[in-house]
Amino acid sequence: MAHRDSNNTKITSQAALDRAVWSICDILRRDKAKGARLYVPELTWMLFLVALDQKEAEEEAHALALRVPFTPSIEPPYRWRDWATPPDDPMPLFQRDGFQPGWKRRELTEKSLGTFLNFVNNELFPYLRALRSGATPRQRVIGMIFANKERTILESETNLLDALDRVDALARAEISDQHIFLLSQAFEGLLPRLGEKANDGGQFFTPREIIRVIVRTVNPQLGRKVYDPCCGTGGFLIEAYKHMMAQSPTPTQIEQLKTETFWGREHTNEAIPICLANMVLHDIDLPRIWHGNTLTGVATDDSLFEGAPMQFDYILTNPPFGSKEAQAQFAFKTSKAQVLFLQHIIDALAPGGTCGMVIDEGVMFHTKADAFQQTKRKLLEECDLWCVVSLPPNVFVNAGAGVKTNLLFFTKGRRTQRIWYYDLSDVKVTKKRPLTLADFDDFFTRLALPPDDPQRISKRSWYEDIETIRKRDYNLKAFNPNAPDNSDQRTPEELIAIIHQMQQEIERALHALKQMRDR
Repeated sequence: MAHRDSNNTKITSQAALDRAVWSICDILRRDKAKGARLYVPELTWMLFLVALDQKEAEEEAHALALRVPFTPSIEPPYRWRDWATPPDDPMPLFQRDGFQPGWKRRELTEKSLGTFLNFVNNELFPYLRALRSGATPRQRVIGMIFANKERTILESETNLLDALDRVDALARAEISDQHIFLLSQAFEGLLPRLGEKANDGGQFFTPREIIRVIVRTVNPQLGRKVYDPCCGTGGFLIEAYKHMMAQSPTPTQIEQLKTETFWGREHTNEAIPICLANMVLHDIDLPRIWHGNTLTGVATDDSLFEGAPMQFDYILTNPPFGSKEAQAQFAFKTSKAQVLFLQHIIDALAPGGTCGMVIDEGVMFHTKADAFQQTKRKLLEECDLWCVVSLPPNVFVNAGAGVKTNLLFFTKGRRTQRIWYYDLSDVKVTKKRPLTLADFDDFFTRLALPPDDPQRISKRSWYEDIETIRKRDYNLKAFNPNAPDNSDQRTPEELIAIIHQMQQEIERALHALKQMRDR
């Protein structure tokens, strides 16, 4: 059995935290979790359970202080403190209920090899899955996270115990004076791994800086509802939560933020538990996530979506690139998922509501298919498309996608008269040099100016009126009129002279080589 002194674990920076998380991933990878699509979900359920246990221990202590009853979401012996915490770890907060920390783990590991693994697979996971029909919203969230978890991917009991020890140590590590939210920040460093080695991580992970740019531009306000129709691992909803929490909400508003503000839909089975756990780890107590196909409307589980509004005040999203979907319920038929999502977003946006989204540049300039043209016409007639940002190529390269993208910002309820374009396409982006918030400094400076301020126009930014766009058959691609002309300006005669000179130089070099050969 592995033991460790929790006082030795110190986290002083995000880099140190990432290293600690990666050391756990190394344990998972040396067993059966060879790639991020395997070890990220495995570490997710561990981080979630330890965070939930800490949260409920604090709630229990608070209830005891007030002499009010407390009912845990998970009963003994299925709490983290019972079966996962190493038995020699002092955890005074957990000892009030008569159970010593790690009592169930000690009982299991003192029996024959395989007993502990059998408990996790055949007792713990079935119990957690059954909470899907639990009495409280939190229990239903737990049940959804474990809905498809039949067994741990790890086959070695030693590896499992080792991983649990490290997760437990991470959860109660001593942190520096820097404000690090330990488990939520651990998740922040973990999710980008989903995009490694062409793992199609783009469907799970939008670069955090892009999300922050969209949230800051849309500026969601307290008292309004936020929606992401393809929420992946919950990045947009979490960043919107952080943004709104910074607006000094009242206790009542905080409760609304945690339980009634953030709504999302996601189709992918493996993304759902990561999304729910990620949101709970970031203090959104009741993630309002609908599991199913947004575009067909067919739900796998809609229990957390009860009471959802028909339309939303803010939509923040990154629809999947290149996928094909059913189209029966849409006015303009196409198999292109992003075009269908754009129709869904316009319809789901409340009057006066604002959307910020990522879109494939192909959708912007494609005009031949009727559905593309009609959907963009619908966008411009029903909404004010007030900003388009042309992003550089390779923004999504670390998420396994190299497609060029744009950001769209629009508000429903008034027709588009003109669009302010901002062009970042010349910024060099690589795997080692991702796009950062600093690259948007000039964008935010000019965005803050009144629309008619002359300084809104620069070598990167310009306006296009609706008539110009109509004449282009609703081609919305950014054509920067102020960009420097880097094309070759030499005349044909000049180029012919250059080629002739090069030919003469080559002939002289060949002649010299032949003379050297013949000596």
